[in-house]
Amino acid sequence: MAWLLEGTADMGNMNDIFDTSRKTLQDVEKRLEMPRREFLQFCATLAATMGLPAGAEAAVAKAVEAAKRPSVIWLHFQECTGCSESLLRAEHPTLEKLILDVISLDYHETLMAAAGHQAEAARKAAMKANKGKYVLVVEGAIPTKANGIYCKIGGQTAIDMVKECAADAAAVIAIGSCASWGGMPSTIPSISGADSSPTGSAGVAEILGKPVMTIPGCPPNPYNFLAAVVHFLTFGKLPELDKLGRPKFAYSRLIHENCERRAHFDAGRFAMEFGDSGHRQGYCLYKLGCKGPETYANCSTLGFGDAGENNWPVGCGHPCIGCTEKGVGFTKPIHQVAKMLNVAPPLQYPRIVEEQGKAASFASAAAVAAVAGAAAGAAVMLTRNLGLSHAAEEAERAKAAGKSADDKAGA
Repeated sequence: MAWLLEGTADMGNMNDIFDTSRKTLQDVEKRLEMPRREFLQFCATLAATMGLPAGAEAAVAKAVEAAKRPSVIWLHFQECTGCSESLLRAEHPTLEKLILDVISLDYHETLMAAAGHQAEAARKAAMKANKGKYVLVVEGAIPTKANGIYCKIGGQTAIDMVKECAADAAAVIAIGSCASWGGMPSTIPSISGADSSPTGSAGVAEILGKPVMTIPGCPPNPYNFLAAVVHFLTFGKLPELDKLGRPKFAYSRLIHENCERRAHFDAGRFAMEFGDSGHRQGYCLYKLGCKGPETYANCSTLGFGDAGENNWPVGCGHPCIGCTEKGVGFTKPIHQVAKMLNVAPPLQYPRIVEEQGKAASFASAAAVAAVAGAAAGAAVMLTRNLGLSHAAEEAERAKAAGKSADDKAGA
């Protein structure tokens, strides 16, 4: 990977990033048609997104300026092209700057001008010229039933094509949930006896039999992909991954932890149905089936399409469906309540507005006083009667005792 590290700066040399007069930075400004200040901010943002230490932005900037653009082979299989559509809406940089100046997108069925035999010839030529150095990106699930005949490109099955392209790739990236673990095409139909999807759709790692970097989502945030590519460009290796192959900088925290509606969850304020008062006031969507509490992704902290941080499902008022999690997205019903992974709501919450007692009216106070007076009078009479009864009993005893004494004396 030494070829990727040419031109990279020492991570601790902060002087490099602030040297805005260097010729390479001026060249980047012309190439990207991006002001130097904006370019440096872009590099710093990428470094922060990936959780890199202070000074890493200098290495990122140097890599984008001087490192050789990596060749990218982008394959399409069972998918809706939503991942590519998401990438089309990236603004920092825009797509044309990305594919012409940051990476060399040598094969992409949707974006390339060539078609048919010319397109396949371009793919094979790029693979041969960049053997062991190109990045393979796979979008879409891969059908496995009937030897993969449900998806063919240029007469070649998706299984054979992905194995051919992965053999000499420097890195393999599965973008989107379909390529990561099967996604929607792998959904098992509700038919008696069904044990797989109609075409036996699977993720890239399952087909290749080895771990690959996955960027799940339907669609994923384009900046997660871009940050991973720039990390590879800068350091010659992929970022740190979790056990599912996802970059930790984007998939290490639950959506629920940083959700903009988390305060409502903690206070017990829930929307109970779409369009009710709580839903209109932005209350928590947990009871409507939001899967944020069991879904790892950075959707709640990194907005989509540069249209504001509320530009994601929960921000728009719809529960998260857990599209980045195998076994959650496209598997659990949307309305099913999520399994809490790190915190469970209590059984009871205080009401949002507690009911307050009302002051007693004059009539009710007089009635209470009358009742209290009657009770007090009854108590006094009871005490008096008890006293009289006791005195009478004592007199009767004395009289009986005297009579008994007189009887003994007469005898």
